[in-house]
Amino acid sequence: MGHIRLGRLPRTVKWKQVVSLIDRGASTAEIALVALDASWKGLQTASKDPTLIYSFWLLTQIPLAAKGQNFSEELRQRGLEVPLQPTLMEVVGAFTDAVDAYTRRQGIRSDLGEMAQLAAVESLTKLAGEKTRSLFGATPEEVQRAVRSFSTAKEFGTLGRDFFSRFLGRYLTYFLSRELSNHVGPGQRFANIQEHSAFNQALDLYCRQAARIVQEFAGGWFSKTHYEGGIDLKKAGDFVFVALKKIRSELAKGEQLNEQ
Repeated sequence: MGHIRLGRLPRTVKWKQVVSLIDRGASTAEIALVALDASWKGLQTASKDPTLIYSFWLLTQIPLAAKGQNFSEELRQRGLEVPLQPTLMEVVGAFTDAVDAYTRRQGIRSDLGEMAQLAAVESLTKLAGEKTRSLFGATPEEVQRAVRSFSTAKEFGTLGRDFFSRFLGRYLTYFLSRELSNHVGPGQRFANIQEHSAFNQALDLYCRQAARIVQEFAGGWFSKTHYEGGIDLKKAGDFVFVALKKIRSELAKGEQLNEQ
């Protein structure tokens, strides 16, 4: 199986602007915006990545499977091999295995696809886990009920926002981490590793704020598309393309992002 790596960004004028902003102590928002602009070509490629599209599509299918009377059978029909009464971790594990199997069938594994797969797993684990009594101790009925809650427009919007914020954060960190490490130490932008970590935490928050534009859009799209014939890979891919464009457009406004 081939593996497509994003590689290191070329030393373009735009990327030199990113380095300059880091040197000058610019805000997280300024650095993230220019970094996204400098790496936009890669993000455009992401919107067509088979594993990204499949990961998002599968994320739409799990809540729908939970609406059925036989949760485990509904999951298996969607390619997730789970036991008769799956725990949340077994559902998450089956999700990972299903994405891996799909990627093998495609014959190409990419860095972008791995970022998307991890983002989806993290979103499902965190948000569904918060709706159960505990991550490991929840009953199968509680797990199904927690997952089923994301089949509403409002709750799927929350899930969609979380997924795209995590994906965007991983994407930006992929590039920025290589440069940021050169700015840690006495007299540098980050005096120590703690300041570097604080920047990464601020970047994660910024990505969550930036992805808020996806929240209502995702919820409305999910309900409408499911009602009008169902969600397939093509429709999921079309949504991913538009969602990433919306996020970039929101960032390009250069407005202060405030948590909602």
